Amino acid sequence: MRDRASRDPACAGLGVDLKERGQSRGSEEKNDARPCQECGGARLKKESLAVKLGGKSIAEVASLPVNQALAYFASLDLDERRKRIGQRALGEITDRLGFLLQVGLGYLSLDRPSLSLSGGEAQRGRLATQIGSSLTGVLYILDEPSIGLHQIDNARLLSLLRQLCDRGNSVIVVEHDPEAILAADHVIDMGPGAGDEGGEIVSQGTPQELARDGHSLTGQYLSGRLEVAMPLRRKGSDHFLVIKGARQHNLKNVTVEIPVGTLTCVTGVSGAGKSSLVMDILYNAMAARLYRAKAKVGAFDELSGSEMFDRVVGIDQAPIGRTPRSTPATYTGLFDPIRELFAQLPEARVRGFKADRFSFNARAGRCDACSGDGVIRVDMNFLPEVTVTCDVCKGSRYNRETLAVRYKGLSIADVLAMTVNQALQLLNTIPAVYEKLRTLREVGLDYLRLDQAASTLSGGEAQRVKLARELARRSAGRSLYILDEPTTGLHFDDVRKLLELLHRLIDEGNSMVVIEHNLDVIRSADYVVDLGPGGGVDGGQVVAKGTPEDIAAVDRSATGQYLRKLLKQL
Repeated sequence: MRDRASRDPACAGLGVDLKERGQSRGSEEKNDARPCQECGGARLKKESLAVKLGGKSIAEVASLPVNQALAYFASLDLDERRKRIGQRALGEITDRLGFLLQVGLGYLSLDRPSLSLSGGEAQRGRLATQIGSSLTGVLYILDEPSIGLHQIDNARLLSLLRQLCDRGNSVIVVEHDPEAILAADHVIDMGPGAGDEGGEIVSQGTPQELARDGHSLTGQYLSGRLEVAMPLRRKGSDHFLVIKGARQHNLKNVTVEIPVGTLTCVTGVSGAGKSSLVMDILYNAMAARLYRAKAKVGAFDELSGSEMFDRVVGIDQAPIGRTPRSTPATYTGLFDPIRELFAQLPEARVRGFKADRFSFNARAGRCDACSGDGVIRVDMNFLPEVTVTCDVCKGSRYNRETLAVRYKGLSIADVLAMTVNQALQLLNTIPAVYEKLRTLREVGLDYLRLDQAASTLSGGEAQRVKLARELARRSAGRSLYILDEPTTGLHFDDVRKLLELLHRLIDEGNSMVVIEHNLDVIRSADYVVDLGPGGGVDGGQVVAKGTPEDIAAVDRSATGQYLRKLLKQL
């Protein structure tokens, strides 16, 4: 699409109408513009599209998912001359497609825009490239490659990592997944806590040695001495939220019943249709009915039971903000009572400072040099911009007069630089502050700094900050909470804490729908909807539904196979 000679001049190879899109900036990001009328979204000239191989143009081949593309190239019936000409290219193509399939990306279409990939998908795509390079003597470092993977895909991933090692490479993986830890040759367990309470090597050795070490919290979960407790299962209220005729993306006209007043898990392999069902249809449809939200709702026939809810709360892994001034303190509302506290201090009253003086979004109190960001952006021309700590405020965000107001010897910048745990010790007598800090600690974020820039939070951390904000609110029941893989980036012990909070919300009269791969969460659910049996075009069906035990009894369910092993161990 980047070759000017072959791409469609009407859309510059973007596949969308530039008049609808506005001035093109040369990116391939997703947008809602109409498909280009000249090429129909294929991005290429008619002359290029006229060339066919096996009855398909290059655009038609590029639109195939990886698994279908592999089958297409394997089925090509070429004469001897064409085989000799294309032998090397076809070998390269099938090898690379095979690597993508092995890392669990068989459901992705070849022309999928890279900006639309999740972090886990992008990482696995890069891993597939490295596997195909056949290099040796390389050190590979991966940060939680199992994110977003079903157990069956995770097993393939671990097999590929082992192949890299067998070729003479070394692999270091940051992981919480128990299967990955148990498959390792050597494990380094960090802790004992998080943030300021961490930073030490608690234990190291083989997984078996780690499991025997009583000082290692990870080892205690690996050995079974500690485990995520099974709650008493609820039956719900005999009322159901029912989605009929769901057809978004690969969903095949399915009908799904979600019992009200329960924890419902939606499971399935990567690309089975979980997000299409839960986020595109259920959440967007509920938001449209309750709040008249404008987000595009996925294709379905009917939604019944929405009248049983007063609120719908979607908690995904999207960033809580994109600027340095967006922080956990601002997002959770914690910043407001802290500013009020400083405004009530005698020194602030003498100076005539109100609460807005202590906001780094207000000109009066913030540092003029960095506009309250704490950092200065340096334009590097053709290179990505660089941020450096502000020389004037030294990263504190505030001007000298604002920093002169002190609470127990600390400026507001000092308080915001504290972790949740540290702030709890300092501010535990202030109810409005204490409640918000307590919920942040309960979702496993006790190590987080209050002023940490939102752009530096992981997807899992951002999701838990959102959850903490909801938990801090007074619940009147009748709320539907929808979470997208909330265990991302969580240790076994943090998963236990998270489940306690989710069940507490349900006990208050709310309902919970969770997209999840974590088996501890799935076996703790009251009801499970398993989609599949595969990903992409091979998914989109309800494979099994019912209690975790019901799912485990279905041989066709990939989730059930792994769930069955876990339930037998209990």
